[in-house]
Amino acid sequence: MELPAIAVRGKGSFNHGIHPPERKELAAEAVIEVMPPPSRVVLPLLQNIGAPCEPIVKPRQKVAYGDMVGKGKAFVSATLHSPINGIVQRSVVTTLPNGRHLPAMVIKADGDQLTGQALWEDIYGGPWPHDCRAIYAPDTIAQAIHKAGIVGLGGAAFPTHVKIMPNEKLDIDTLIVNGCECEPYLTTDYRLMLEAPRAIVAGALLAGRAVGAKQIIIGVEDNKPRAIESLMISAEGSDVQIAVVKTKYPQGSEKQLIKALLNRVVPLGALPSAVGVALSNVATVAAVARGVVRGKALTHRVVCVTGAGIVQPKNVLVALGTSVRELVDYCGGLREDAARMVAGGPMMGFAFTHMDTPVTKGSSGLTVLTRDDVQRGAETACVRCGRCVDVCPMQLAPTRLAMAARYKKWDVAERFSIMACFECGSCAYICPAQIPLVQLIRAGKATVAAAGKK
Repeated sequence: MELPAIAVRGKGSFNHGIHPPERKELAAEAVIEVMPPPSRVVLPLLQNIGAPCEPIVKPRQKVAYGDMVGKGKAFVSATLHSPINGIVQRSVVTTLPNGRHLPAMVIKADGDQLTGQALWEDIYGGPWPHDCRAIYAPDTIAQAIHKAGIVGLGGAAFPTHVKIMPNEKLDIDTLIVNGCECEPYLTTDYRLMLEAPRAIVAGALLAGRAVGAKQIIIGVEDNKPRAIESLMISAEGSDVQIAVVKTKYPQGSEKQLIKALLNRVVPLGALPSAVGVALSNVATVAAVARGVVRGKALTHRVVCVTGAGIVQPKNVLVALGTSVRELVDYCGGLREDAARMVAGGPMMGFAFTHMDTPVTKGSSGLTVLTRDDVQRGAETACVRCGRCVDVCPMQLAPTRLAMAARYKKWDVAERFSIMACFECGSCAYICPAQIPLVQLIRAGKATVAAAGKK
């Protein structure tokens, strides 16, 4: 299918990066299915970057679908809402894919539940306005987002109201909405761009109004022509522009996408606001539209369950708090040669083993890899080939950072900007010596960050 005729902004790409096998074909044509509600949900009290929320309900208390059950009292926090009608149970401790053990609220299903097409219509269906800028004031939008408990659904889970909050000190001229989904295998955003484009456009308009952006751009990689066409049709008559960028990993990273679309360079250690840009994700702005226009909280999200190790790869609209076990069973179970489960995609995701791990706001996907997928050679000595430097999108020296972390040379790690690494995995993918560069850098970042807090 030919791409719609449209101007590409900036260079349409960024320096460095890699081209791993996309493997999108496993789930790209799987229409989003609404998973039946679970018998219970386990809701970790921390599902965002920042502070956890605090429970505002007690055991044996009845709650309804959409009721607030946890309140984020810190500025960088997010509220929590029940995705089902049910009864609050005794709290537990649950384990997330990154290994953290967190307190969690348990709600047992009770009574009739909203499901099927009715749930889809409640979340993504129906009409969405194009005249958002005239209807909603910036403060009203930010308050509605905060109340709805919306966080970044691309995986980072940063509280959206913090990004969207009007700030006279920041001169934001452009809102970029990320529709690249450059992580291999995952098709969550792709399916939403095909099946809920009007909600995405409405949410982009609202977010743009909140930050005072003069232009709103949805950036999509050129390997998604159907999504580009779908968004263009839905955005017709609005202020939202659809821009195509080259397919390359990690094109969806904020600094790389800003470079590709606007040819602006975000300084090392700075935020996008330093160059007049605010960013969000297509799934996030769809949730913004629902939170503002319909006053509904974030209770469900689309999760891509994919990989050669799953029987039926699917894109599933699922209640937050549903267990990975139930999600896997809904997709037909694991194949005999399944060897590794990854929360997210294979480049930036976390491998984990706990089948009772719950779906959270940041759960964009579940990738199940086979034994053949995960085979790798033994680690050898670095041959100083420089490939990791050639592909690093942040123009860092990954081996130097990794070795500084391995040998606890923290002054070297900081001098070479270890905290600027966002762990995209490009270096580890290209390394002929099979050095676990990302794991070493991730551990080093944790140590440096902890030392900085003392």
